[in-house]
Amino acid sequence: MITIDGSEGEGGGQVLRYFAALSLLTNEPFTIHNIRGGRAKPGLMRQHVTALEAACAIGGAECSGLTVGASELTFRPGSVTPGEYHFAVGTAGSTGLVLQTVLVPLMLADEPSKLVIEGGTHAMAAPPFEFLQKTLLPVLERMGPRISITLERHGFFPRGGGRIVVDIDPAPLRPIECVTRGAFKAGKVEALVAGIPFDIADRELKAARKVLAEWPDEAFAPVQLPAENGPGNALLMEAEFEHVTEVMSGFGKLGVPAERLAKTAAKRMAGYLASQAFAGPYLQDQLLLPFAMAGRGAFTTVKLSEHTRTAVNLIERFSGRGFRFSETTDGAHLAEVC
Repeated sequence: MITIDGSEGEGGGQVLRYFAALSLLTNEPFTIHNIRGGRAKPGLMRQHVTALEAACAIGGAECSGLTVGASELTFRPGSVTPGEYHFAVGTAGSTGLVLQTVLVPLMLADEPSKLVIEGGTHAMAAPPFEFLQKTLLPVLERMGPRISITLERHGFFPRGGGRIVVDIDPAPLRPIECVTRGAFKAGKVEALVAGIPFDIADRELKAARKVLAEWPDEAFAPVQLPAENGPGNALLMEAEFEHVTEVMSGFGKLGVPAERLAKTAAKRMAGYLASQAFAGPYLQDQLLLPFAMAGRGAFTTVKLSEHTRTAVNLIERFSGRGFRFSETTDGAHLAEVC
């Protein structure tokens, strides 16, 4: 039984998701206390409960203490069983983060799976649908599995109600090298609005255009969604390179001016564009688990995040596989499985 202090490292829900996935992959049970101890509101939130429920469902696991607000739980894995599953967060909690909990175990199962996940698809502190579709999953497919993902309905904070469908055709993970992103092909910025004034999209695009001044005017476009999908707003920035597509995002929030939201997101994209790295700050920690399970592989990335440092420690603790990091001549960071 591995015992974990949930306040260590990043100190958030990432610890739970990684430990549940690693437990299913290695058949190691764990106990965690001080859950999300590094957050202003510690303890399990609804999306974390759903993620652990999903892990229990696909892995035949037992989990004691799994309730909203809990600060301690014990997880005992069983055998991963592929199939058709439906998980509903019940709030605007992230569908993407629920998926990330079960994705790698199902990628290594012996039969295909189909997942329907309901909740938030475009909300703060979580990857939007477009990041999963265009950034993460294409890299994972290069490792062998075939994964398709469909957005059936947008879900914004605080209402939620979004719906994604994921089909996973598993395969053994082959090591890959992702050290160069290739030539820049195109950039795109979309401002999504649903049930809120349309001028918010225009203001966001105008502010983003000032930062990404080298991108052509036609790269910036507003998107009006049905009002019943809202209220909600998301700014999505996409940089397509020869070997990878990076997606940055910002999400509307009461009290945060549209211009500030857009400027912050655009500066993150500008920082990535100025680097030579393959993986941006959000793809970075998502590649660690599949690369570790493949046993070998390497990728370049931007400055290492606290999420990444936490994930590396968790992976090594469960699997014994580590990562070696070094700085490249162009200022990027090389991550190698060791």
